[in-house]
Amino acid sequence: MVVIPYYNGSKFIERSAQSVLDQTVKPDEFIVVNDGSKPEEADFLHKVAERFGFRVIDKPNGGQGSARNAGVAAGRSEYICLLDQDDYFLNTHIETLLDALPDNDPHFGWVYGDLYEAEENGDVLRTSMVAAHSSHPKKDAFDLLRYDMFVLPSASLISRKAFEAIDGFDEQFMGYEDDDLFLRLFRRGFSNYFVDKPVTVWCMNTASTSYSMRMSRSRFRYFKKLVANYPDDASKARFYLRDLLIPRFHRLFIADAYNAIVCEIPERDERLRPFTDELLTILEDYADIVRSNRWVSRRFKWRLDLQQRVFATRSPAFVRMARRFARLI
Repeated sequence: MVVIPYYNGSKFIERSAQSVLDQTVKPDEFIVVNDGSKPEEADFLHKVAERFGFRVIDKPNGGQGSARNAGVAAGRSEYICLLDQDDYFLNTHIETLLDALPDNDPHFGWVYGDLYEAEENGDVLRTSMVAAHSSHPKKDAFDLLRYDMFVLPSASLISRKAFEAIDGFDEQFMGYEDDDLFLRLFRRGFSNYFVDKPVTVWCMNTASTSYSMRMSRSRFRYFKKLVANYPDDASKARFYLRDLLIPRFHRLFIADAYNAIVCEIPERDERLRPFTDELLTILEDYADIVRSNRWVSRRFKWRLDLQQRVFATRSPAFVRMARRFARLI
């Protein structure tokens, strides 16, 4: 089955839906979940569904993970393909991933491929993105905690058995829900396979959650979930916060506060400016978690305190100058 979460996506839905219909191997179920779109956007979706022949589920807005869960729950297929509304499948997406299924693996979790990277209008920039940014397939939980996974649902085929075993996406997240899902699948012992071949076109859309305050909030929620789920274990020399989570997330929390104050890239950063207070609070809460950890060095904590004091001035000129001389980001 194929599930597309839809939120005010009239600009893209015909392209993504057509890519599903053009598959060399047709899906046995095709569901688009309207995640609380505006009335006119919902009406547009239903009209497209009449022409294209897919099923629509309407639900209140709950985010992409919530919409995906609703779509999967409404279907019965053994295997699940997910597609974001602003991306589209290459014609052999389903065929390629089905061909890569293992012959006999009772622990099968998911198989995934590479992606084209494209402009919002679909013009291709490069034909390999995933393989260039991470190691595949996934074999090491420490690697999954330290780095972004670069496993995209839009380039994956997931076992329903595995998906339901971990209760699908964690709906508190509107960003990082993908990494959270595949990390939990991995930790539960489900296997994964990588096809070194593009199956999907990932289109960069600056209006997406990736560039929003929603992402900033979700990032901190995910960070806190990881801190809670992976406490340090000195007896095994496993210092998750110091060695894995701080290296992964620190610069991102600092960058959000910096971008909201300085706004060097107006079309992106101006959207963060109204949330400066909230971003500085996130930075403060992050710093409290770091300061309370006995294994983080005093030097790092001192540097973090300095960064907080600089941002507290809220002066773009001072923050920009401090960045140059104090390596704030």
